Amino acid sequence: MAWTPLESNPEVMNKFLSRLGVPEKWQIVDVLSLDQDMLGLIPRPTLALILLFPSSEKYGKLKEEQEAKILEKGQNISTNVYYLKQRVSNSCGSVALVHSVANNQDEIQLGDGFLKQFLEDIKSMDPDERGEAFENNSSFAIAHQDLAVEGQTEVPSDDNPPIHHFVAFIHKDGELYELDGRKAFPINHGPTTPETFIEDAGKIMMEIMKTDPDNIAFTVCALAAKTD
Repeated sequence: MAWTPLESNPEVMNKFLSRLGVPEKWQIVDVLSLDQDMLGLIPRPTLALILLFPSSEKYGKLKEEQEAKILEKGQNISTNVYYLKQRVSNSCGSVALVHSVANNQDEIQLGDGFLKQFLEDIKSMDPDERGEAFENNSSFAIAHQDLAVEGQTEVPSDDNPPIHHFVAFIHKDGELYELDGRKAFPINHGPTTPETFIEDAGKIMMEIMKTDPDNIAFTVCALAAKTD
């Protein structure tokens, strides 16, 4: 099974958030640069950062090395982290948005809708079971497809499949987490705070970008408070 890829386009992504029941006070905005002197332009508070990047062979090797190291040494993962596995091709945009919202329910007061009910239903499930529940939830598939075709870029064909991937970064219980539904587990990148989250996540994203330094097809967006 494969969905049409979601575009890294704030207008499209905000429509998706609205379908999920996210109040208008929270919005997706473009992050123009990860340079330290530009990070101050991102609205505060920022609850999550989402990176869209090319899935290169070098990144695949980095992913394998990272997972092997964690399996050897272990890591601490807060039980409060909402994480689900990605089982549907090209659903990574929706998965990243769900990860961003689900892990910030202390700030985001979800309206009645299918996301609020979904998160309640999967609360006691493991990541694989959550991924299966996501895959089988027609409301996500319909919302994703409706908005994927609204993007400004051409919809990929079978002969020209997408090679990009979305991941979310969130702050939870004093730690910085990378949530990638294609990885074996969440990645704990160490301590952070609401005040330093953007800078700390930016450093990790820069490391990912270094795996393919000649490629300019990286984009970053933030789930942040809406400004007037």
